[in-house]
Amino acid sequence: MSAPPPILPPLVRDQRKVDIGHLKLLTIFHFIGAALGLFGILFLCVHFAFFNAFMSHPELFEGRGQQPPPEAFFAMFRVFRWFYLIMGAWFLLSTVLNLISAIGLMRRKWRTFSLVVAGINCLHMPLGTVLGVFTIIILIRDSVVEIYDAELASRGTPGPSLS
Repeated sequence: MSAPPPILPPLVRDQRKVDIGHLKLLTIFHFIGAALGLFGILFLCVHFAFFNAFMSHPELFEGRGQQPPPEAFFAMFRVFRWFYLIMGAWFLLSTVLNLISAIGLMRRKWRTFSLVVAGINCLHMPLGTVLGVFTIIILIRDSVVEIYDAELASRGTPGPSLS
């Protein structure tokens, strides 16, 4: 018969160290989110270039023994230009917001702004949703609010951290 395992004392963990580690990870992931936004813009530009080349030259269809698509098919391209413009603006806005949020997380500033960006990130499925949810969970912790308040106090600004 073996002896029962010894009872170990509970581990004491410093919540501030855990929170600082989580804030560092959030900073990195927001920078990655900004980079993914840039890749989204690059993808849209390349896709637009190919689509534009294809749709601007209906004579490409004539040499294959087929009838070219109707003119209405090519007229739809004007509508798609608006789609490209709106999606490009969305990716650009997302990139800039994630970049500013990452800088704010790194400097322990603009907590409310980072929470708003986290809400916007939730619209970017699936990776942005995960980033947004975890950012909200971490930034609403009382211990993280204390870290932001301590940083605010160290800069000599009175009052609670509202941003």
